[in-house]
Amino acid sequence: MAAEDNLPRLSEQNVAYRNSQGRVELLIEAQLFFKFYESRKSMKKYTLYATMGAGFESVVAKELQSLGYQTRTENGRVFFEGDQSDIVKTNLWLRTADRIKILLIEFKATSFEELYDQVYDYSWATLLPVDAQFPVKGRSVRSKLHSEPDVQSITKKAIVDKMIDQYHRRGFLPETGSYYPLDVHIYKDVVRLSLDTTGDSLFKRGYRVEHGGAPLKENFAAGLLRLTPYDGSHPIIDPMTGSGTLAIEAALIAKNIAPGSWRKFAFDNFDWFDQEAHYLALEEAKTKVKILEAPIWASDIDQSILEVAKLNAHNAGVLQDIRFKQVAVKDFATDLENGIIIANPPYGKRLKDKESANKLYEEMGNIFRPMTSFNQYYLTAAPEFEKYFGRKATKKRKLFNGNLRVDFYQYWVNKR
Repeated sequence: MAAEDNLPRLSEQNVAYRNSQGRVELLIEAQLFFKFYESRKSMKKYTLYATMGAGFESVVAKELQSLGYQTRTENGRVFFEGDQSDIVKTNLWLRTADRIKILLIEFKATSFEELYDQVYDYSWATLLPVDAQFPVKGRSVRSKLHSEPDVQSITKKAIVDKMIDQYHRRGFLPETGSYYPLDVHIYKDVVRLSLDTTGDSLFKRGYRVEHGGAPLKENFAAGLLRLTPYDGSHPIIDPMTGSGTLAIEAALIAKNIAPGSWRKFAFDNFDWFDQEAHYLALEEAKTKVKILEAPIWASDIDQSILEVAKLNAHNAGVLQDIRFKQVAVKDFATDLENGIIIANPPYGKRLKDKESANKLYEEMGNIFRPMTSFNQYYLTAAPEFEKYFGRKATKKRKLFNGNLRVDFYQYWVNKR
């Protein structure tokens, strides 16, 4: 039995009776009916998936599992099931993901006729209001339908044609209403059509007003932290903090602050979405914030960039939780023990020449190698980092910072 079969009915007899009693009672019954109908829609289960940067699939899968979801992982995607409240929850809480999408339809197509017909068959009026703005972004990999502009235009045409038929329009749609970003992805002739519930990527937390230098994206920084044992119970030090992203993300993890607390999402504009769910999730998130257990230190040689980092930390509500200090790596000292050192030292264009970079790595080795109670993690594109640091890494993990191939050098002391 379909879910709709359980909905209350407004029969002609009931309407006639209510109308004889007055328009007010009819209106009240109609309002109650549609409120109940919308509540059932909000409980509808969707196939959802999170997208992320290469190399972070396992990190996002663990994040989802910690939130209570069963997952299935593919390259660049982690699938799970959920309703509207889960769409809100994952957008609000996932630290390493890029976006949360609803998988609408999946099918095989090797011709544009097949693509058109399958897309047309979907009941688009159940998803898109008549005035919806719905840009279609296409991607095709190792498929017969390899022209991405054609894939986009055929998909768009099929949706427009179906909506014109369903809404009984005459030849056009206004596209002046709410924004519904659609994504069509073809891989080995299998088409997936999805709705993006996130909007701007999840790395855009909303706290970083000033960037300074060449900062890590927030979700990339969170992903690096998730590749360490950091949970807030031990000290953490970022001795080359730049605009403070690693230290701020560490504070958010340590205090259990939802990373999506400062922003809006695409679902906030969906006409059929339960907007109260977002408000309730934000209120619940506030009750889960914890007190910082262990110190967070962040330092840099450049005082001006430290001021930027402090502003970002202030915007994130964690300025009082991070100890900022101006100090060069060669002069760094601490009385902290049994913690984590994590850094994104300058490399490539961030330093004037290779010689300067190698000198910095030598200074890092001189200062940090003797700090044997700390697990240490360094992100760099320098292939000779270990040579100049003076120690071979326990483990080296390949990642991509944007399009730049980098290595995450890991020096383990204690497993926690």
